[in-house]
Amino acid sequence: MPEPWYTLAIVAASIAAVIVLVLRFKLQPFLVLLLVALVTGLAFGGEPQSVIAAIRKGTGEALGFVAVVIGLGAVLGGLLEASGGVNAIAHRLLDLFGEKRVPWALTAVGIVVGVPLFFDVAFIILAPLLATLAIRAERRVTYFALPLLAGLMTMHALLPPHPGPVAVAELIHTDYGLLAFYGLICGIPSALLAGPIFAKMFHGAPGFGDQAPPPMLDEGAPQTNPIGFLPALLAMLFPLALILIAAVAGQAMAPGPAKTFLLFLGHPFTALMLAALSVTGWLRVREGAPWATLSRIMTRALEPAGLMVLIIGAGAAYKEVLIESGAGQQITALVTAAQVSVPVFAFLLSAFVRIAQGSATVAMVTAAGLAGPLITAAALSPSRIALVTIAIGGGATIASHVNDTGFWLVKQYLGLTEAQTFRSWTIGATIAGLTSFGIALLIWPFV
Repeated sequence: MPEPWYTLAIVAASIAAVIVLVLRFKLQPFLVLLLVALVTGLAFGGEPQSVIAAIRKGTGEALGFVAVVIGLGAVLGGLLEASGGVNAIAHRLLDLFGEKRVPWALTAVGIVVGVPLFFDVAFIILAPLLATLAIRAERRVTYFALPLLAGLMTMHALLPPHPGPVAVAELIHTDYGLLAFYGLICGIPSALLAGPIFAKMFHGAPGFGDQAPPPMLDEGAPQTNPIGFLPALLAMLFPLALILIAAVAGQAMAPGPAKTFLLFLGHPFTALMLAALSVTGWLRVREGAPWATLSRIMTRALEPAGLMVLIIGAGAAYKEVLIESGAGQQITALVTAAQVSVPVFAFLLSAFVRIAQGSATVAMVTAAGLAGPLITAAALSPSRIALVTIAIGGGATIASHVNDTGFWLVKQYLGLTEAQTFRSWTIGATIAGLTSFGIALLIWPFV
């Protein structure tokens, strides 16, 4: 095994290579992560065939689960989008909260909608609502956008079935029920602080000089008859409820058929599949949607998921190379000697990669790969592993700027300048990430 300084130099160089190749040369992260994994393994002196075997093992183990969860989540989100379920939930919650409490309602919308839908999809769907509210109230569009974005971004970073949390959960063996439980505990306060509270303090003054233009609508997207508020809400909450029930059953019930059945229902595979099949059945039977239309909706929803899955697989390959080379154990020993706690280490590494290269998913996968050996060495409890996952998600949320596609998505759809986007979206994302991490640290001694 090489000297510790050599190990750290190789790991630092490999992370720097990912950042430079993705950020400076604009290469595809999937290709970059695979290339860096291969070169890193060879730099540690591994035999070419053993390095390839490690890459194959890491990719296969991650994609065997992650691809299915992300795919099922994308299908469910696509069906709810095409059936108007997301808009139905948004408008009903706005009616319930009243106009004066619209920012709080939008945070609730972001949290509920952000569970099944990818961040960019949900934001694009709801952007017309933000523009309408801003014009009607004669306020800055960021006053309404920040609460929605806060709910969406926290769910995207902390809860399954989103790619980042699912990838981290697989890499460090997080219990999905505990992840959902602590994700909500840490995510909801973060969304409230980064959303309506931040918006009211700094973006609540009347005047809409930064008003958004009407967002572009995709006229070619297949649609069905409206599904309605209650079926859409039940479909969104159904898989999360099953996962939480399974977590409680796993901790509180004695072994037996009932516990086995609940654990089966609460597995992300089963929960998401049942939710997707239920929505499909409702749209076919109650709304008369043709099978061909439903098939096109599902296919369209799966298209953006493919790239995310490949990036996660490549990140897992990089992680496996570090493990097989022994670098993970050496880093574990060094961090232990420095007395840096696991959640702090995971948060700082995730935040560093996030700031440097922009992708939250890549940041989370990288941090999870290096934190995995630390978790094994520390023999952490399942609850603490879930909190490490939250810390990684918090680090991957902060400081979205020009190298993040989310930055430009928000800028374009809200009609903001770069400076306005920094003052609103970037600061809001940083508040959300730091708050999630802070709450995880507060909970840490008690679990």
